[in-house]
Amino acid sequence: MPKYIIIGGVAGGATAAARLRRLDEHSRIIIFERGEHISYANCGLPYYIGGIIADREDLLLQTPESFRKRFNIDVRVNSEVIFIDRNKKTVEVKDTLFGKTYAESYDKLILSPGAKPIIPSVKGLCSERVFSLRDITDADKIKNFIENMNPKSAAIVGGGFIGIEMAENLKAVGLDVSIIEISDHVIPMLDNDIACDVRHHLEQHGISLYLSNRLQSITLQDNRLNIELLNGFINADMLVLATGVRPESQLAKDAGLALNEYGSIITNKQMQTSDPDIFAIGDAVEVMNFVTGHTCMMPLAGSANKQGRIAADNICGIYNEYAGTQGSTIIKVFDMVVASTGICEKTARLYNLNYDKVFLWHTGHASYFPGSRPMSIKTVFEKDSGKILGAQIAGFDGVDKRCDVLAVAIRAGMTAKDLTALELCYSPPYSSAKDPINMVGYVIDNTLTGKVKNYHWHDIKSLPRDGSVTLLDVRYVEEALLAPIEGFRNIPLDSLRGCIKNLDRTKPIYILCYSGARSYIAARILSQNGFDVYNLSGGYRLIRSLNLL
Repeated sequence: MPKYIIIGGVAGGATAAARLRRLDEHSRIIIFERGEHISYANCGLPYYIGGIIADREDLLLQTPESFRKRFNIDVRVNSEVIFIDRNKKTVEVKDTLFGKTYAESYDKLILSPGAKPIIPSVKGLCSERVFSLRDITDADKIKNFIENMNPKSAAIVGGGFIGIEMAENLKAVGLDVSIIEISDHVIPMLDNDIACDVRHHLEQHGISLYLSNRLQSITLQDNRLNIELLNGFINADMLVLATGVRPESQLAKDAGLALNEYGSIITNKQMQTSDPDIFAIGDAVEVMNFVTGHTCMMPLAGSANKQGRIAADNICGIYNEYAGTQGSTIIKVFDMVVASTGICEKTARLYNLNYDKVFLWHTGHASYFPGSRPMSIKTVFEKDSGKILGAQIAGFDGVDKRCDVLAVAIRAGMTAKDLTALELCYSPPYSSAKDPINMVGYVIDNTLTGKVKNYHWHDIKSLPRDGSVTLLDVRYVEEALLAPIEGFRNIPLDSLRGCIKNLDRTKPIYILCYSGARSYIAARILSQNGFDVYNLSGGYRLIRSLNLL
């Protein structure tokens, strides 16, 4: 009878154990979890702190007893594996409640240790008013502190997903919240031209942002934290560290398993480590970026679950491969939704890909149906083929399903032309007859086929104002008067045909409107009348959101 040991009982570990049992009813399976809980919803922790998830028990997807009853799996919580002896094929286990240690043998071993928070080397972090958030115990500490100490304000170090989720939920329980972020924009995994919409939305909801800033030190004064930043000081009653994670791979390192330069465990596509009897899954594992083919660390619950299933399949003789991670993610930011999939422009630039980009501003459902609100979509694509490489969306209703469609498109190797042909569900409360996904395809296809030439927000300041080019604003007169743009002449789109004779055909024309839609029509009119025309992708709305004017 084979014996399988799994180290780590959250997400990937629990999934691997359940899959092993479904494939092999007679094996002996043991899960060691150093914490007191297994298979809990760690992605729900911020919402438990904010009271959206009211019952703590709702976070506990399984208990040791329920896992044993359903799957006949021996789950040992408060049990930390402190050493792996690969020669003897044993693990040394420490009972963290009573301090005793013992050995357990294995035939196959699965490592699912996860990732640990990055703790900056900063003076004052040992204060009882400083927290991180990794598990239910951490969430309990934060929640108890809020209930018992009645803080009025909180600072969050890190403006990524956890930081923003914590900001929203601490705001929900009545705290004044500040976010300190070393990057020049929130959610650093996004490009700034999408993240800028998120920044404005956070500020509209009363979140104070300290961008391009860094935590320097913390001192306690009159029961408040005096927080020194690279640029200035702020005060808060509590501080939450959300500075990212690193792989929890010390156990693998001590066992002599191969790690990469960042400490992630190296596996093959079957999730097998450098030891053929040891598999590794989850946040501690090096993965391949599906789009670029380069290795990276992407700590995502969905990936951990898939890897757990794949490891279990291969242990049981069913060949299965992990095909890589494309990083599909989504976050709630108050009533805004932000999602991304594939690579961002920063990554495309990093690897010198032959890419281009377009911006689209479109409503989530038919504009005439009540409640319609816009979404901003940035799509990165391959210049030659039109293959979709990545997308980022910030908006409201329908963001999730559009990003999911684009995630499938990337996984399937689809092109912009393929997006134009997609037949997606339409009804006024849910979409438009030409869905935003179709529109992304049309915009890219127009670019690839030369029907329009684009320029971008980062080009706007470098456009010559010396008369060598024509700068044309085709917004309505009222819009242009309310928000004029230096050097741009206003001719509303509907008046353009009658004014063509007044334009110089020897000069390139750079056009803009509010979103890029009217200026595209203007570009088509002018290009067919012999002008060399460039359209501002994303329009005035984007350059305003980036505070470029």
